[in-house]
Amino acid sequence: MDTRPVASIASRTPWLAVLVASLGYFVDLYDLVIFSVVRVPSLGSKGLGLPEASDSVATGFWDGVVRSFEILLGRTQGDVTSAGAAILDVQLTGMVIGGFVWGILGDRRGRLTTLFGSIALYSTANLLNAFVQTVPQYAALRFVAGIGLAGELGAGVTLVSELMNRHHRGWGTMVVAFAGMFGPVAASLVGSWVDWRHAYMIGGGMGFALLALRIGLVESGMFRRSEREHGRRGDLRMLFGSWDRLRRLACVVGLGSPIWFVGGVVFVFGPELARAVGCQEPVKAPTVVLCGYLGAAAGDLLSGAVSQWLRSRRAAIAGAILTLAVGLSALLTLGGRGSAWFYACTAMAGFATGYWAVFVTVAGETFGTNLRATVATSAPNLVRWSAVIWVNAWGALNGPMGAGRAAACVAAVAIMVGLLSVWRLPEPFGRDLDWEET
Repeated sequence: MDTRPVASIASRTPWLAVLVASLGYFVDLYDLVIFSVVRVPSLGSKGLGLPEASDSVATGFWDGVVRSFEILLGRTQGDVTSAGAAILDVQLTGMVIGGFVWGILGDRRGRLTTLFGSIALYSTANLLNAFVQTVPQYAALRFVAGIGLAGELGAGVTLVSELMNRHHRGWGTMVVAFAGMFGPVAASLVGSWVDWRHAYMIGGGMGFALLALRIGLVESGMFRRSEREHGRRGDLRMLFGSWDRLRRLACVVGLGSPIWFVGGVVFVFGPELARAVGCQEPVKAPTVVLCGYLGAAAGDLLSGAVSQWLRSRRAAIAGAILTLAVGLSALLTLGGRGSAWFYACTAMAGFATGYWAVFVTVAGETFGTNLRATVATSAPNLVRWSAVIWVNAWGALNGPMGAGRAAACVAAVAIMVGLLSVWRLPEPFGRDLDWEET
C-alpha cells in the first residue's frame, strides 16, 4: 500500500504523464517516420526488388491516383517513388480513420485507454512489417500502423493539458513534442545502421516496452467529471453539426497544414527534390530526415517557449509559418548548390515546422472536455493526411512546371492556408479547460 500523502502523489502525476507522453511520442514518431527512412532500401534492390525511383511522382493527379490503386492491388509493380507515394498515402489515410476512432474512444473510454491501446496496435503492426514480402502486404500493415499511430499524440497531449495548470500546460506539451522529435532522429540513425527489417523490429519492440510505464498514471479529473455528468462525449454529430465547431476544427487543421507539406514532400522525397533543384551531389533520405527533425526539435523548444513568454499561441504560430516561408525559399533557390546546402536548408525548414507542439496544444484548448480528445486526436491526423493532397498536387504539377517550381506553388498555398487559419482562430492561451460543448 502506498503510504505517501495523496497531495504528494497528485503533485507528481502531471509530470509522470509528461514523461509517458514524451516517450510515447518518441516511439510514435520513430514508427511514423521509419518508412520514409527505409523507403528506398525496403522497396528497392535490397528489399522487395522494385526498380529505382524516377524523377516524378506522377504525370497527373488522377493518373497518380489510378496508378497508386494498381500498385496497392498488385496489378502493376511501380517503382520506388510511385510505390512509396502509394504506401505513404495509405498510411496517412489510416491515420485519419484512426484519429477519429481513437479520439472518440478518448472522450468515451478515457485518455489512458486511448494512449496505451494505440501504442499496442502500432507496435504490433511495425513488428509484422519486418516480414512483408510484397507491396500490398507492406501497404496493408502501414495502413494498420497508421490507425495505431493516430491515437498516441492526441491522447497524451489531452491528458497532460488537463492535468497541468492552465498557465503552464504549454511547457508540458513543449517537453512532449521536443522529446518526440528525437524519434525521427533515432529512426534516421537506425535506418542507416541496420537492415530495414531490423529497423521495424526495433520500433515495435520499443512500443511494447513502453506499455510497462502504464503503472502509476491516473486518468484526468476533468474526464472523470465529464464521464459522470455529460452524456454526449465524443459525438461526431456535435462536432460536424455546428457551424461554429466545424469552423474551429477547420482553423485548427489549417494551422498545421504547412508542417505536413514539409513532412510529406521535403522529408519523404528529399532526394528527388534535390535533383529537381539542380543538386549534383547525392542526397540521402536518412540524412534529410535527420537534419529536418533535428531542426524541428529545436523549433519545438523555441516556439513553445515563445508562446508562453508572449502568452499567445497565435503569435508563435504566425512567426513560425513566416519563418517556414523563408526556409522553403532558401531550399528551392540555394539547395541546388550541393548536398550540404540542401541539408542545411532542410534543417531550417524543419526548425520552422517546430510549432507542432503549439498547434497540438491549440487543438486541445479550442474545444470542451467532452470533445477535446476527439479533436486533439483527429486534427493532427487530418493535418498529416493533408500531405496526401500536397504530394499529389506536387506530382500533378511536376510535368508542366518541373518539380522545383511545383513545390514552390504548393508550398505557397499551404502557407497561405496556415496564415488565414491563424487570423480566423481566437486566442486560446490561458483558457480554463474545465468546460463542456453543448
